[in-house]
Amino acid sequence: MTAQQHLPSLSTGADYEPLAARFRPIFARIAEGAVERERSRSLPYEQIKWLKEAGFGAVRVPVEYGGAGASLPQLVQLLIELAEADSSVPQALRGHFAFVEDRLNAHAVAPQDKWFRRFVAGELVGNAWTEIGAVKIGEVGTRVSRQDGQWVVNGRKYYSTGSIFADWIDVYAQRDDDGRDVIAAVSTHQSGVQQHDDWDGFGQRTTGSGTSVFSDAVVAEENLIDFASRFKYQTAFYQLVLIAVLAGSGRGALRDFAAEVRQRTRIFSTGNAPRVSQDAQIQQVIGKAAAQVYAAEATALRAAVPAQRAYETRFGDDAQAEHAANVAAELESAKAQVVIAELILRATSDLFNALGASATSETKQLDRHWRNARTAASHNPLIYKERIVGDWEINGSEPPYVWQIGSGPSAAA
Repeated sequence: MTAQQHLPSLSTGADYEPLAARFRPIFARIAEGAVERERSRSLPYEQIKWLKEAGFGAVRVPVEYGGAGASLPQLVQLLIELAEADSSVPQALRGHFAFVEDRLNAHAVAPQDKWFRRFVAGELVGNAWTEIGAVKIGEVGTRVSRQDGQWVVNGRKYYSTGSIFADWIDVYAQRDDDGRDVIAAVSTHQSGVQQHDDWDGFGQRTTGSGTSVFSDAVVAEENLIDFASRFKYQTAFYQLVLIAVLAGSGRGALRDFAAEVRQRTRIFSTGNAPRVSQDAQIQQVIGKAAAQVYAAEATALRAAVPAQRAYETRFGDDAQAEHAANVAAELESAKAQVVIAELILRATSDLFNALGASATSETKQLDRHWRNARTAASHNPLIYKERIVGDWEINGSEPPYVWQIGSGPSAAA
């Protein structure tokens, strides 16, 4: 069966404004409680439930399966709008949208109707790939084995972003029988899965990025997916979500600081106007930040274009075009990461120049924008992305499409 026989159309884009209008009232409700959740470290269970029920997790699913058929640039735009409301929420959904993207690509070779129905029904997928401790690069301690006639998963993961909210977890593991690396799609609705909100970062504290423990967690054989078949632009995709989080954090900061300036009545004797809102230098601070946020958002949307092209060429017969699109997706997401991180970190810091010391009040939580941006920007170190892009520009060296983290070789070795 060819792709054309079982897939009449792809997710190539929707009418964005009507699509966004479906979710903007929910984004507004999410924004209402963002400061209190940040202050009390309350996880957004209810807020993510609102998004599930509204079909947000299925925006990339093709229309004929009940989804919205949105393109990747449109998904990034939606995530930016959501991040403006609360930047932890789209990051908590990062693993979900990556798994959806993988199933969209897998649909090129085998129908994915079952997963599409799950996404449309509101089921969410979390992420559990990274292991900490003495695990070396290239190794994975989490194992899938056969016990009593069924497949089970055993292991411990950290940084399992969003899994605490999810119905399924995308678990990176290794099969005991043949040693192959696999993705095990494990249902969270079982006693063999235990999750903990023990992420101790100073930002993005409500993403549910803690520990997941698998103790003989049952996984259906059909949900053991060969990792070698994973969609090729996955690293670029994960980065696109992070840069959307950054751009949205900038929008949120701009909104909050502009509102504070607008209502501020106390002035400095060294100022330039009887009201802060009329002070030309304060206006300049806000204006510059607005330009930085604008540039970050525009860059994020542009960076998503080659990833959409990589998705679409997956269904064609031009292997060279598909390869070129995957290279471009990785490089453009890396370049966007570098510049967007700098723009947003600068904006969320310099905006404090528009206000006095009262802006540092715990009650206002204005610092959350910088903390959350700094945390998101720390994923996938910028210095390595800059080197990878430089190596391409100088030597034409292709970027890595999968990278790992772990312990290096010991000095004795």
